[in-house]
Amino acid sequence: MTNAIQIHTTGGPEVLQWEKIDCHDPGPGEVHIRHEAIGLNFIDVYHRTGLYPLPGLPAVLGLEGAGTVISTGTDVTEFQAGDRVAYAGVPPGAYAEERLIPAHRLVKLPKAISFRQGAAMMLQGMTARYLLHGCFPVKAGDTILVHAAAGGVGTIICQWARHLGATVIGTVGSEKKADLARAHGCDYPIDYVNDDFIARVQEITDNKGVNAVYDSVGQPTFLKSLDCLKPMGTMVSFGQAAAPVPPVDIGLLAAKGSLFLTRPSLMTYTEKREDLLAHAADLFAVVESGAVQVDIRQTYALKDAAQAHRDLEARKTSGSTILIP
Repeated sequence: MTNAIQIHTTGGPEVLQWEKIDCHDPGPGEVHIRHEAIGLNFIDVYHRTGLYPLPGLPAVLGLEGAGTVISTGTDVTEFQAGDRVAYAGVPPGAYAEERLIPAHRLVKLPKAISFRQGAAMMLQGMTARYLLHGCFPVKAGDTILVHAAAGGVGTIICQWARHLGATVIGTVGSEKKADLARAHGCDYPIDYVNDDFIARVQEITDNKGVNAVYDSVGQPTFLKSLDCLKPMGTMVSFGQAAAPVPPVDIGLLAAKGSLFLTRPSLMTYTEKREDLLAHAADLFAVVESGAVQVDIRQTYALKDAAQAHRDLEARKTSGSTILIP
């Protein structure tokens, strides 16, 4: 038995229950790990509310963690007891002291990266990797717009894009968050509460627009973001923290400059083992070099996951957040 946060029905943070669950010996292809730290991400909220349905209930939430291998099942040759490991992605089950996970979803965590860093960076960091190298290949001289630039993914995108030589514009919800974004590589933070971000983007770019927009906010920013793009620019809608994007008339993409639109997910970009390893290797490299720093700004006990969810939804968090078993 192990302790975990489990839900029996979808709903608000109150459905998150601290309970004992079974954690049997690993089967073929499985690894039994003990978590040292667990990542908190907005997709956990989507799972809790039912916006993104889970395979079944009851269920343990969480798609990201780091810890130590306890034991392995048959056919597992890449890992052994005592290995430091980390992961991000399906299947869910991270909100637990211990768990079983398919070996092909794990990567070895470099000694230079702590468990807490690993838990805080895997999902957000590999998301930044596919956004910057997959959805639109950012290069020196490009200009990009990052919404929620002071958030966990946002601060990593800003640093990484700056490292690639891009100019980074970011939207934030307060002057405090503007300072945080600026400290993490955002050249032009825009306080969307007090400024029209479309007008500011056009001012910053001399009315040329940006090469790409990275938007995890959703409905409130989607259409306005299209007006920030230069002709043949790329709109990357990778989340909906505020509200889902309603159906879109694709004729808008032509009318606003032959724009490209993509709605990607980390699960697709890292579905193949070789792609997962490539994403992790690139992420570890920029973190170990110091080009990207993982900014853990909130830490909660795992049993207090409900409060962590409340704070996340209320936009009280910035940077990365972890849960400690």
